Amino acid sequence: MATVRADGGVGGGVATLQPTIRAYRPTDHRECRQLWAELTEEHHHLYPAASPVSGDPGAAFEEYLTRLDLSGMWVADILGVGAVGMVGLILDGRGGQVEPLVVASARRGEGIGRGLLEHVADQARRRGLGQLSISPAARNVDAIRCLHAAGYDALARVTLAIDLHPDGQDWQDGIDLHAQRFRY
Repeated sequence: MATVRADGGVGGGVATLQPTIRAYRPTDHRECRQLWAELTEEHHHLYPAASPVSGDPGAAFEEYLTRLDLSGMWVADILGVGAVGMVGLILDGRGGQVEPLVVASARRGEGIGRGLLEHVADQARRRGLGQLSISPAARNVDAIRCLHAAGYDALARVTLAIDLHPDGQDWQDGIDLHAQRFRY
């Protein structure tokens, strides 16, 4: 069987389609909105009390598309399947933020996220940005490991939170930073 590569070439071996990373198009809206919903639902599972999902978990995607600081958005597209991942680049002064990075849960572990990260880093370099950051959820250990392996190994910022819920959150203990103990 032939393998169709992202560059359109054909090689020998088992038939597997590799994604092509390309700019977001309006025709990707439905699939990307679904990816956004999947990301929202996963965040809810990581922090159930902090982010209740009510109604449509993909609803915030339209608001994201209208951000004035959105410098670009790209999708990982598989021929005949559609968008299976997406990444966005938000301008932040002389740097940029990767927001969001999401790969369909059924396609994780195939290198799609790594390809999207490499693409957005290349785009940030082309724009002359000096730094690129990403802020995964502290409990998303798989994402943190993937990002570290992709070169995100410098702590640029730390976001701290105070729990204002009267009953408190279901925080986990276990992260030390600068001799301080933090819940996550």
